[in-house]
Amino acid sequence: MPKYDKADVERRMAGAVESLKGDLSGLRTGRANVALLDPVVAEVYGSMMPINQIATVSAPESRMLSVQVWDKSNVSAVEKGISKANLGLNPMTDGQTIRLPMPDLNEERRKELAKLAGTYAEKAKIAIRNVRRDANEALKEDEKKKEISEDDRKRLETEVQELTDKYVAETDVATEAKEKEIMTQ
Repeated sequence: MPKYDKADVERRMAGAVESLKGDLSGLRTGRANVALLDPVVAEVYGSMMPINQIATVSAPESRMLSVQVWDKSNVSAVEKGISKANLGLNPMTDGQTIRLPMPDLNEERRKELAKLAGTYAEKAKIAIRNVRRDANEALKEDEKKKEISEDDRKRLETEVQELTDKYVAETDVATEAKEKEIMTQ
């Protein structure tokens, strides 16, 4: 049974790109985006829980997020979680609702965010290249076991490299779009 599985290689590479897109969506531009609060957790009921499991997050305006906490006793914990997340947001509490106005980004902060987007992209590319390495090792092992010929191995290695190039290009496109969005908002 050959170890190389093209579908698995493609799935893992696509997963790296999707993970990158999730990371990029959490980077703050000037606009309100509910995904901004996805990584935020609050200590409630004795454990750390994501905000979206204890409150409804919405963007009623383009420069405002609203967090409607379901249980009144959790409002201060949610507010504390948002503050600890270091997102540069200043929570304003009104009953069970926490409003988060989006401050304007200064040039220095824009450059930091663009640099962070580049860091996320590099992590995704490393993940994609690791998948390529694993696939090539599997191909060499298959050849050693006489399950595929040397010509098949070379042809499949070329196929793996084409997949790698495709997903690295997708990473670049997603990152460039986010950097442009950060610098122009």
